[in-house]
Amino acid sequence: MSTLSDLLAEHTDLPGAAVDHLQRVVGDWQLLSDLSFADLQLWVGAGPVAEGADVVCVAQCRPTTAATVHPEDLVGSLASTSDHPQVFEALTTGAIVRVDTDRVSTGVYHPNPAHVMREAIPVRVGEDIIAVLGRDIEVQRSKIRGSLENAYMSCADDLCQMIADGTFPTLEDRTGSHSSPRAGDGFIRLNTEGIVEYASPNALSAYHRMGLQADLAGQDLAQTTRSLITDPFDAQEVVSDIQAALAGKSGRRMEVEARGATVLLRTLVLRPHGELAGAAVLVRDVTEVKRRDRALLSKDATIREIHHRVKNNLQTVAALLRLQARRTENEEAQLALTESVRRVTSIASVHEMLSMSVDEEVDLDEVVDRLLPIMADVATVNTARIKVRREGSLGVFSAERATPLVMVLTELVQNAIEHAFDSGENGTVTIRSERSARWLDVIIGDDGRGLPDGFSLEGSDRLGLQIVRTLVTAELGGSIGLHPGADVGTDAVLRVPLGRRSR
Repeated sequence: MSTLSDLLAEHTDLPGAAVDHLQRVVGDWQLLSDLSFADLQLWVGAGPVAEGADVVCVAQCRPTTAATVHPEDLVGSLASTSDHPQVFEALTTGAIVRVDTDRVSTGVYHPNPAHVMREAIPVRVGEDIIAVLGRDIEVQRSKIRGSLENAYMSCADDLCQMIADGTFPTLEDRTGSHSSPRAGDGFIRLNTEGIVEYASPNALSAYHRMGLQADLAGQDLAQTTRSLITDPFDAQEVVSDIQAALAGKSGRRMEVEARGATVLLRTLVLRPHGELAGAAVLVRDVTEVKRRDRALLSKDATIREIHHRVKNNLQTVAALLRLQARRTENEEAQLALTESVRRVTSIASVHEMLSMSVDEEVDLDEVVDRLLPIMADVATVNTARIKVRREGSLGVFSAERATPLVMVLTELVQNAIEHAFDSGENGTVTIRSERSARWLDVIIGDDGRGLPDGFSLEGSDRLGLQIVRTLVTAELGGSIGLHPGADVGTDAVLRVPLGRRSR
């Protein structure tokens, strides 16, 4: 099955920041689909639309609150100017476009085609339109509205406008959406003063389990929630979070307990056109789920403890190797042991990050920043005047790819420290990285003396470079090259495929 990352890597050359934003949109769009009673599609251009490039559907979402308009799979299909004019117009103008049609989709026969309102919402990052969010709503369904439907649609319209404005979702919103309540679990709409304008039946039931005896409508939600929560610190945190959302700051996911009930809350800022319009609060009673999750949490803790013990064992091995190196008089053996210390320490750092993670993913920026001082400390020449710095973001990698990538980076930095400068010479080694939908490009550059005459990476007998070549080709499926720098020194150019090309 192709993931969103795979499809973006296959069809686009979007920069890393744009890919991350689209991941956040898709991470939150089940909520938007349910609030809209609509099918959603994510359309991206395979190039400049003005030059006739294809526009491809890379993701699709169906509502759980209504029947789907598109029973067929649209992922991988191409938009046409005749069947999807609103998508092309939104991509080129940056405005929300709406059209009515009797055709549900192209290429599939429907005996009773529904009358559908199609909406194209530009997905904005900064000043750029990077994609279009298609929202298809059955017109007859949209006309049958009660208080719940009106509250849902009003919130959905605000969120869609915020997507077009480039203000939703933010990184904080995505963090809060992990295991977030859904619209059907419980929905509360607040006005700009924090007063409840609407509370769905499920939201009201959740508050009744927390001990509320009255209706929620017309009440100050922050103060009402404060009076129900058992822990005073949790109560104050919920109040602060709701008030922050009303002030325009990103909300978050919180778990609170009241009178034996465990409830999950998530606040969402509503700020269409840059103007505050209140907030939405999603509510889910997770009392029973919490009991079943305790066993899984125990297993997660066990896995993290294993990573912690592996890290400790590797650090013990590194300490023994370091001790042996100090007691060895043979310089060649001392050098080999010192390099082994660095390599073992690199692997230990990855396990240290995994011991603090719950999703088996590693933030390479944090790992590399921890290793840079260690690499300088164990250099085999006088490196007191060599500075090592990092520019750009390496991003997050899975555990299985993080270990070889960290080892490659440390080997290349260490190679530059040891061979680019004379003892006592001033110099700088820079790790420059750039991430797109398809590639992670890293350049380890130095301002040293450059490559020796006739140097060949393939013909080099240095153990560190042989390790680098093996890891890059066999484990990462990437490429590596050593070239003269633009002005001085040497650039080690590493390219690692992301998405589908990483397989």
